[in-house]
Amino acid sequence: MSDTEADQAEQAAADQVSVVEEPENPHAKSVLALADQMLRATLIFSSGSVVLGMIVFTIVGGVDGLLGALVGGVVAVASSLATIAIMRFCAALDPMMVMAIVLGSYVVKILVLLGLLTLLRGVDALHPYALAITMLVTFMVAAAGEMRAFKRTKIPTIIPASK
Repeated sequence: MSDTEADQAEQAAADQVSVVEEPENPHAKSVLALADQMLRATLIFSSGSVVLGMIVFTIVGGVDGLLGALVGGVVAVASSLATIAIMRFCAALDPMMVMAIVLGSYVVKILVLLGLLTLLRGVDALHPYALAITMLVTFMVAAAGEMRAFKRTKIPTIIPASK
């Protein structure tokens, strides 16, 4: 068999194989679109609050204030990004399963944050108020950015007719 005959036989075999595409999941599509917008808003707004916290607490507490604000901001941003990662992970699942996973991950995230703050309490190089205030402000700003992204993202919604 020549090379051209082998190529033709290979092409014929490839043509016989049909590719089955999975049906498009509209729920997953809207969740992924929302996660993209929330990621963008979280990074834009929370980075500003972290930088502002670093500037303010460097003036107030020196290097300890700078480090406390930096660590608090990084922890808060990482927590917000974890929420968005869980959204992306669960996007193709049934909405009830998504709610269960998100609620469970929220509880785990809160426990991890409490444990982390307990461990960081004893670090002398971190200004405790800088850490706490920057973390709290960054959480609130990230949540506000996520809420803004949610309100602005076009998500298809079915509203049943009332009787």
